[in-house]
Amino acid sequence: MLNKRLLKEIDYIFFLTMFFIMTVGFINLWSASTAAGYPFEWKQLQWYVVGCCFMVGAMSFDYRKLSKYSVHLYIFTIILLILVMFMGKSVSGSQRWISLGFFNLQPSEPAKLLMAIIISSYFAREEKEKFGLKDLIRPTLLVAVPFLLIFKQPDLGTALLILVIYGSLVLFARLKMGSFLIILGSCLCAFPLVWKLMKPYQRKRVEIFLNPDADPFGAGWHVIQSKIAVGSGLIFGKGFMKGTQAQLNFLPEVHTDFAFSIWSEEWGFIGAIILIAVYFLFLLRCLDIAQNARDRFGSFLAFGITAMIFWQMLINICMVLGLLPVVGIPLPLVSYGGSSVITTLIGAGLLMNVRVRRSLFQS
Repeated sequence: MLNKRLLKEIDYIFFLTMFFIMTVGFINLWSASTAAGYPFEWKQLQWYVVGCCFMVGAMSFDYRKLSKYSVHLYIFTIILLILVMFMGKSVSGSQRWISLGFFNLQPSEPAKLLMAIIISSYFAREEKEKFGLKDLIRPTLLVAVPFLLIFKQPDLGTALLILVIYGSLVLFARLKMGSFLIILGSCLCAFPLVWKLMKPYQRKRVEIFLNPDADPFGAGWHVIQSKIAVGSGLIFGKGFMKGTQAQLNFLPEVHTDFAFSIWSEEWGFIGAIILIAVYFLFLLRCLDIAQNARDRFGSFLAFGITAMIFWQMLINICMVLGLLPVVGIPLPLVSYGGSSVITTLIGAGLLMNVRVRRSLFQS
C-alpha cells in the first residue's frame, strides 16, 4: 500500500494531463453519441471509473514483483490469445473479443501492456552495455508468438504495435550499429512476404493510403471524409456538436478510429494543437519517470509503457490525417473502448508506481 512518504512522490502534473485527456474523450464522445444515436460517453465514463480503480491497484504494490512473475504473465498472455481463437466473438470478419456477459474483453489490448512488462523484464536481467543479434533471439521469439496470434485474428494494427513497442525497447537497451543495420535491411527484405500474408482488405488499406482518390466512395471514403472534417474545422472549429461531417454521418467510426477527426472539426486547429500538446506533456512526464527510475527494470518498464501510449497516439493521429494507412489503432483515453481504456490506465498506474517508489531504492 501507499504510505504518506510515497504519496509525496506523486506527480500531479502527470495526473492533471491524464484527466484532461479523459475529459476530452468524454466531451468528444458526447458529440459522437448524438451522431451515432448511442450513449457512448456514459459507457466510457464507466470504463474511466473502472480503469481508475485498476490504476490505484497498479500503484499499490512493489512493481519489481512483476519481473519475478514475467514467465507466468507470458503464459497468461498466450492463453488469452488462444482462447479468443476458439471462444472469440466475431465482428465484421474479425475474431478479437471474448464475451464476459457484462463486458467484451479484447485480449490484444492487455497483451500490449503485458508484452511491454515481459520484454522489460528480459532486458533488465541482461545487464549488457550493448545488445547484438544473438542477444535478441530469445526476446524476438517471445514476441513472435503473440504477434502471430494477434495477426491471425486478424488485427494487423495491434500486431504491428507490439512489434513497434518491442523495437522501442530494443533501441532503449542500446543496440550495436551493425546489428541495427542488419535488422533494418531484413525488415525491408521481408516486406514482400508480409504483403503476401496480408488479407485482401489490409492490402486495400495500404493501396488507399497511397491513393485515396482511387476509390473515393468505397475504401477511400473513411480517409477522405476524415481529412475533410479536420480541414473544415479551420482555426477555431465549428463548435461543440456542430461538426457537419460527424453529425450528418459522412464520417464513420467517430467514436473509435476517427475520434480525433471529430475533435478537430468541432474545436479547430487550436483545439487539436492543445490536445496534442497535453499528450506530449503527459509523455514527457512519463519519460521523466523512466529516466529517474532507481532500478533497471523500473526504467525499462516505464519506457515500454510510454512507448505503448506514444505510438498509439502518433499512429492514430497520422492515420486520420491520411499520413498512415487506417489500421484500427485507438487514440489513448479518447477513443471509445473498455479494454483500451482499462489497459492504458493500468499502464499509468504502473508508471506512477515506478515514480513513487524511487525514493525507496538505491540507484
